[in-house]
Amino acid sequence: MKSSLKPALPLTTDLQTNISMMQEALGGSPDIIIRMVDMQVIQDHFSLALIYIDGLVQSESIHKHLIEPLLNVQATEKISEQYCGIHEILQQTITVGELIEATNDSEVLNAVLEGCTAIFIDGFDEAFIASTTGWEKRAIDEPQTQTVIRGPKESFTEDIRTNISLLRRKIKSPDLRFENMKIGRYTRTEVILTYIDGIVNEKVLAEARRRLLLIDTDSILESAYIEEFIEDKGYTPFPTLMNTERPDAAAAGLLEGQIVIIVDGTPFALIAPVTFYKFLQSSEDYYQRYDIASFVRLIRYASFFISMLLPSLYIAITTFHQEMLPTTLLITLAAQREGVPFPALVEAFLMEITFEVLREAGVRMPRVVGPAISIVGALVLGQAAVQAGLVSAAMVIVVSFTAISNFVTPAINLAVAARLIRFMLMLLAGVLGLFGILFGCMVILIHVCSIRSFGIPYMAPIAPFIASNVKDIFIRLPWRNLIKRPLRMTKNIFRQPPPAKPSKKK
Repeated sequence: MKSSLKPALPLTTDLQTNISMMQEALGGSPDIIIRMVDMQVIQDHFSLALIYIDGLVQSESIHKHLIEPLLNVQATEKISEQYCGIHEILQQTITVGELIEATNDSEVLNAVLEGCTAIFIDGFDEAFIASTTGWEKRAIDEPQTQTVIRGPKESFTEDIRTNISLLRRKIKSPDLRFENMKIGRYTRTEVILTYIDGIVNEKVLAEARRRLLLIDTDSILESAYIEEFIEDKGYTPFPTLMNTERPDAAAAGLLEGQIVIIVDGTPFALIAPVTFYKFLQSSEDYYQRYDIASFVRLIRYASFFISMLLPSLYIAITTFHQEMLPTTLLITLAAQREGVPFPALVEAFLMEITFEVLREAGVRMPRVVGPAISIVGALVLGQAAVQAGLVSAAMVIVVSFTAISNFVTPAINLAVAARLIRFMLMLLAGVLGLFGILFGCMVILIHVCSIRSFGIPYMAPIAPFIASNVKDIFIRLPWRNLIKRPLRMTKNIFRQPPPAKPSKKK
């Protein structure tokens, strides 16, 4: 992967030449600050230039740890005894956390653009890079898209250092590893590959590292860019990587042998590999009693299939298979549809597209008025459409219940996949009835069984069947029974020892 757009040039011994080179490389931007400092050490006089970008650094840190110490350097007895040159004086004087040397303009430019301060010395063809990074960032807040009733209320932020600290607070183990890399020729976005050594599957880790290093693009602005570059199968509506803004969900994935990819500038981290069932599980499933969590999880599965199949089943039955309905219900539906000018397929498409427009409008409008517009719009349009005879009341009920069921899915990207599949099944139902729905479901089933996420079968542990992993798929057994981790995701399969049997002595 290319790290820069231009070949690196060595620094010169002339201070003004180095300053001019930096100004030219940055286009003479007004936020470039150049501070000249003169130092007198023993009998030597040195001219220094400090270069940094306003807004990316901590100004107080520069004045306190760089400028003031340099201006106050005196030829003390300690310095006189140890004095070997300006390099040693800088190492003794500057009190920032990190101070490294750079020998070419590319290293200096990249460091300055990341919020560091470059120190040039007249007469030397190298520069010192002082770590002074610090900019305004959003405070840790409650998750916006993955809320829970019981559980942690903190979420990732756009600052990658904050996100790393959140994971460190969850997993206080020396085996937690962070691998840093820069992706994007222009953005040079910091991407961190996170895993737990000793739990992660080494083959999955090596494949993830290889795919990340193969990315060669101009920019990475959000983790979705990374997701599309590294996913196994791009031509599928089903997500093969999970995104989360919850540190506890990321920590849980790491403890199961998954890897987490953190991208600077976004609060959404990626988790891989994943299976289909992970998208129907919520962090809150593990913070409630196992019986309650299992009941809610089964509701999610039912809601997911309802959101995909309900409109197409209504179209198929009312158009081709009326004999399947009770006589009373059939008469009621026929009376409602008597004045409707459109067939059931067109009627369903009109209502579904209208609801999708309302949903998108509610998301894009200002937060204060968005929910009100979407709710009032749905009520008014639905009632008006029924009174005008454009759609039947039963169709409004079907579309509304379908939309509500779609909101139950915890993962938004899987919910969007269900919405796309819904339209395909509606077309098949309008043409072939129940046989079309059955054909569509068979195609979908074959498709999901062919998907892999970093080599892990998407439908595991059902296809292929792994009995020990079914304990946490459709229902959740008590924690004492969840002895093993998912077998295909980790080399360390045991999460805990088997539960001790209770004593029979009174």
